[in-house]
Amino acid sequence: MTGRFAGERVLVVGAGVAGIGVADVMVAEGAEVTVSEEAAELTLGDAATRLHDLGVPLRSGGHEPGHLDGATLVVAGPGVPERAPILGWARARGLPVWGEMEVGARVCDAPYIAVTGTNGKTTTTGMIASCLRAGGLDAVACGNIGHPFPTAAREGHGALVVECSSFQLQLQSSFHPTVSVLLNVAPDHLDWHGSYEAYVAAKAKIFARQGEGDVHVGNRDDAEARRVSAGAPCPVMWTTVGTPEPGEIGFDGDELILATELAQRLGPVDGARAGYRSDAAAAAAASVAFGVTAEAVRTGLATFTPDRHRGETVADIDGVRFIDNSKATNVHAALAAIDGVDDAVLIAGGDAKGVDLLPLRTRAGRLRGVVAIGEAASELLRVFEGVVPIETAATIEGAVATAAFMAAPSGTVLLAPACASWDQFSGYGERGERFTAAARALAEVSSDG
Repeated sequence: MTGRFAGERVLVVGAGVAGIGVADVMVAEGAEVTVSEEAAELTLGDAATRLHDLGVPLRSGGHEPGHLDGATLVVAGPGVPERAPILGWARARGLPVWGEMEVGARVCDAPYIAVTGTNGKTTTTGMIASCLRAGGLDAVACGNIGHPFPTAAREGHGALVVECSSFQLQLQSSFHPTVSVLLNVAPDHLDWHGSYEAYVAAKAKIFARQGEGDVHVGNRDDAEARRVSAGAPCPVMWTTVGTPEPGEIGFDGDELILATELAQRLGPVDGARAGYRSDAAAAAAASVAFGVTAEAVRTGLATFTPDRHRGETVADIDGVRFIDNSKATNVHAALAAIDGVDDAVLIAGGDAKGVDLLPLRTRAGRLRGVVAIGEAASELLRVFEGVVPIETAATIEGAVATAAFMAAPSGTVLLAPACASWDQFSGYGERGERFTAAARALAEVSSDG
């Protein structure tokens, strides 16, 4: 069999979406593939079926050293920590260890834009893809957004926009975007990376292979991200939500502009979209750097619709708004969500991922109260007790009911957990759906009454 990986015997670690995508591409490129997975096969459902259809052996129920026997290459899914024992066993045997981004970079023939940051990655990635399509390009969003980069790389698109998590960036050395974007940097996933410094170093790998012919987009408003972006080995285009300096992209009132001698107007970002100003500026900068016209940027931003669970109002009960920002899975994102409301009751908690939640106290003046859920409930009590009224709830449904009572008659209930959801839910999506369902159930009871 011919292909770019012909002759390789690849062990893919993890049978998630990315792992299945890697296995599929590796088989198509001529490799002999085996998948090692922690979970039992009976729990894998469609993933196990897909591997069977590909003719890929599945070693489920836990990783073992014997799974590496005969392998020439190991590819880890993004959910596998770099310090996982199986990766240590692989390195001890002298085997190369790659991640999804490395595989994608090696099979991708199209130019691509890469986006990373602690928050806003998915929204910005989608905005850029929308702008590129408005400019007539066959562009698709992929990577951490849910469509694996290696899969998209083999689909024949004219351009890709790749969302990159720190996990994915950690295990690559060939990733070379034409335009890279660093949105912001704040402590997150410290349990996975081991330290804040390691987390930041992973983010910085997004521009490691760029050079003079490439462009990096940096955020002038975020001090830590600005420090990291200043080290990019290529020209940097800066963005701001304020007034831009010459050559930067920023705002004139609600109008997004590129500050040149004849300021290029890139469209309004106002009203319900105002919370996305920083993301829109980054998307516009990346699109312009990639060669898209100002008209295409205006059209792309105007027609873009953000994904769910990112600040949408899901119910209104007698003047109390319920806002679902379940995607605010870290402190930085939760602070931004709180800054967008006044007189709110915050529902927060879950798996804090080793991150200190104390900075949430700085927004106490904007909060009417807090309802704490999940594993971090006791830590949130320490953060807010004696500062604002705080209650605990065993379930999201109970939290919604308690928060609704605290917010009445005219406040806001804000789900911005500042934590991951894995202690109680399958993901932030389930958490947001159950919050929404609970809020709408209260609305029905209110209307019936």
